[in-house]
Amino acid sequence: MEENAMKLKRATYHLWTFAASKMISAFGAQIYAFAISFYILQLTGSATSFAANLICSILPRTLMAPFAGYVADTYSRKRIVILAQIVSTIAILGLLTISLTNGLSLPAIYATTVVLSLASTFSGIAFTSSITGLVDEERIQKAMSLNQMSVSFAAIGSPAVGGLLYGAVSMPVFLILYAGASIVAVVLESTMDFNLFAKRQVKEEGTPKEKMFDSMKAGLAYARLQPLLMALIWVALLVNFLFGAVQVGYSFILIEKLKILPAHFGLIEGGMAVGMLLMSIYIAARKPFSSPLSVSKWGIVAMGLSMGLIAVPLLIFLPYGGIFTFYLTLSFLSGALGPLVNTPIQVFMMKLIDDDYKGRVFSILETMAMALMPLGMVLFGFLYDVLPALWILISSSALLILTVFILLRASVIRQVTGAKTEEELETVST
Repeated sequence: MEENAMKLKRATYHLWTFAASKMISAFGAQIYAFAISFYILQLTGSATSFAANLICSILPRTLMAPFAGYVADTYSRKRIVILAQIVSTIAILGLLTISLTNGLSLPAIYATTVVLSLASTFSGIAFTSSITGLVDEERIQKAMSLNQMSVSFAAIGSPAVGGLLYGAVSMPVFLILYAGASIVAVVLESTMDFNLFAKRQVKEEGTPKEKMFDSMKAGLAYARLQPLLMALIWVALLVNFLFGAVQVGYSFILIEKLKILPAHFGLIEGGMAVGMLLMSIYIAARKPFSSPLSVSKWGIVAMGLSMGLIAVPLLIFLPYGGIFTFYLTLSFLSGALGPLVNTPIQVFMMKLIDDDYKGRVFSILETMAMALMPLGMVLFGFLYDVLPALWILISSSALLILTVFILLRASVIRQVTGAKTEEELETVST
């Protein structure tokens, strides 16, 4: 009994240390991204140079996520997280040294972006795979919500802090701040026990390690043998793909079609981060959802409806103030729907996937999602050039709602609920 109480106390420490570590590292990363984006545009005045830095961030994640999943399932996840954070710190300090000696150059920035992207991939997958080892099952939802809160705080605060600092301090100061945040994150992560509640199989000494590609194939086979898991993966991928219609069209409609002023556009974007933050706080404070798939299902339906609502001012005349108020409200609601969809699905997948396969399954999901995002952006970018934005949004909205009703139909939800009820009955009978 005393040992269990100590584990729960340790889990509480993990909960807040995890959130603090995530917020510090995310805040540092986003301030750095803000500053480096402005620096590239001021240095070159070229959108191509700016886009090249984005590619240096996305491409390594897409290519290396499967390897990161294998590493997370084969080696110590705590060591992977700490080593990746140390690599990030060294990369930033290296860029700082270059900026102080020779001045920043595009090749140095691109190389640093690649290293940071790789480190983030390994750290992110290992950390995500470790949630069920860090906290007890009852607080997985809270841990995921606190993680979302950390990202939301960073999304809200970093542009403001970055904007204030950019005109007042030099680029080396930004790099020092990021390196400092990374070092603090390393210290916090080193105090955590990643195996407190872990259920990974202990391999006997002398047992040969599974070959990397065999291990990756085993992760794919594990996912394919679970129809419910495959349904969730397909939902996540198709939602990411169809939301390319919003990612490409939202700014295009507001800025080009409706002539929203830059300052007002910034406030509308901020509304999404505020909605995300408030919903994350609510989910962290409430008890776990009794039917997480139902919550996510209707959350995605609401997201599909909000996608269609983006087109309303293209159909109905509204004064400028009405347009601004409409999109500010819609942005806030869309931001709130994000955690309401993501957190229950993530919690459910955490409980569904065996500890020994978490890294590989989450890496499969990340690889496919990252691969579909650029494809969706290219496709919808082409469609917005040849078709009316109104019909693109309405069609994408209808497809999104249809997708979730097919893949997360009532029989699937009942299957999960029925399985849970049987487990509860067995627990009571024993």
